[in-house]
Amino acid sequence: MKIKKNMKQLLLWFTLGLAFLLPMVQTSQARAEEVYDTPAKAAIATDPESGKILYAKNADQPMGIASTTKLITAYMTLDAIKKGKLSWEDKVEMSEYAYALTQDPQASNIAVKDPSEAFTIRDLFNAAMIQSANSAAITLAEKIGGSEPKFVDMMKTQLAYWGINDAKLVNASGLNNSVLGQHIYPGSSETDENMLSAKDLAIISQHLIREFPEVLEVTKQATAVFDKGGASEQVIATYNYMLPGLPALRNGVDGLKTGTTEFAGACFVGTTVQNNFRIITVILNADNAETDQYARFTATGGLMNEIYGNWQAKSIATKGIKMENSDAPTKLTVVDGKQNSVNVLPDNDFATVVPMGNTDTTTTLTFDKKQDAPVTAAIQKNQKLVKVRFQIKDNLGYLPGSDGNTFYLTATKSVPRSNAVKIMWNHFVRFVNSKL
Repeated sequence: MKIKKNMKQLLLWFTLGLAFLLPMVQTSQARAEEVYDTPAKAAIATDPESGKILYAKNADQPMGIASTTKLITAYMTLDAIKKGKLSWEDKVEMSEYAYALTQDPQASNIAVKDPSEAFTIRDLFNAAMIQSANSAAITLAEKIGGSEPKFVDMMKTQLAYWGINDAKLVNASGLNNSVLGQHIYPGSSETDENMLSAKDLAIISQHLIREFPEVLEVTKQATAVFDKGGASEQVIATYNYMLPGLPALRNGVDGLKTGTTEFAGACFVGTTVQNNFRIITVILNADNAETDQYARFTATGGLMNEIYGNWQAKSIATKGIKMENSDAPTKLTVVDGKQNSVNVLPDNDFATVVPMGNTDTTTTLTFDKKQDAPVTAAIQKNQKLVKVRFQIKDNLGYLPGSDGNTFYLTATKSVPRSNAVKIMWNHFVRFVNSKL
C-alpha cells in the first residue's frame, strides 16, 4: 500500500512538473522560430563590399524617400569633381528659386542673409549632407546640370546605368513638389515626391561609399561651420542622431542620410562598422514616428543588431600564404618561358561576410584555373593569374550588378619570355605531339 501511495505521489509531481515546463518549452520553440520583423514599412541591410543582401522586408516596393534623395545628389557632385567639372573651392550663387526656399520655414535649410553671396561647393555639399539643406542641394543640381530638371534627367540616367528602372524622381532635394511652387519637374504633379525602393537606396549607397569613401568624412560630422568668415556663417547640425554625442548614439555609425516628409514618413539610410565588417541599412517609413522622434533610429539599431547577431566576417585567404582549399592552384605551367612553371599565392588578405551557425545558405569558392593550367610568358611578379570568386547562395541573393567577392592569386616571381629559337622549337614539339 505504501509503495502504491508513493507511486501516486511521484506521478502527481511528474504531471505537475510537465504542466509547468511544457508552456516554457513551447514558448522557447516559438521564439526560436520567430522571424525578425523591422518596425518599418520597408527595410534592407547589405554588405557593401560584396553586394550581399543580409535582410529584406518589402525591399522592392517603391516608396517615398524624402531627403535620402540627396545621396544621389551627393554621388553626382562627387563624380563631377572627380571628372574635373567642379572643384571643392568653386563658388556658386544661389538662384532666386533656391534663395527663396531658404526663407521658407517648410523647407529644411541654411539661413542665407545675402542673396548675392556665393558659396563654395564644399560648403554646399556639407550643408546638403549634414543639415539636409534643400537649397544647397538645388544649387549643386543647377550648377552641375544647368537646371534642376536637367539634373533630374542626369540622375535618372545614372540610376538606369546601375539597373534601377523603377525610379520616380522629380527633384534633387526630396521635397514635396507642393513646396517648390512653379519650379517643378515638367510633367510632374503639384504634390509629387521622389520614390525609390529600399533596394534602390542600398544600390546607390553602395556605389557612393565604394567609389567615394571620403563622403563618410562628411556624414560622420554631428556639426560643422558653414560659410566660415562669410555673411551667412553659421553652425549646421545633423539629423542623424546615431552619431557620437547625440541621443540615439551607436558606436561605429558614420552615415549616411535621414529623410522626412508627410508622404515618406521617417526614413534613414545608415552605415556602420562593427565586428570588422561594414553594413548598409535602409529604413523607409518607420513605425510610430508620429509619436517617437527616434523611431527610425530604434528601427535601424534593431536591424543592425539582427545582422551582427547572425552574420560574421570570416577569413578566406591570407596574403602570400597557401590557401587551405583543395581546389586552389599553387602552381601554373608557363608556356614559352625561361622557367616551366610559376607559383601563385593570394595577392591580399581576404575576408568576407558569412552566416553564423546552421542556415539554409551554401557558400562556394571557385577558381578560374586549375593546378598546372597553362599561362603564357612573359609573367611579371605579382601579376594576377587566377581569379577567385566567393559566393553565398540563399533566398536573399545579391544587389543587382553584384554577385559575390573577387580576389586573385598572383605570380610569386617573374618569368621572362624565352628566346625565339626555343619558342619555335617548343611550338614544333607541341604540334608534333598533338598529331601523334
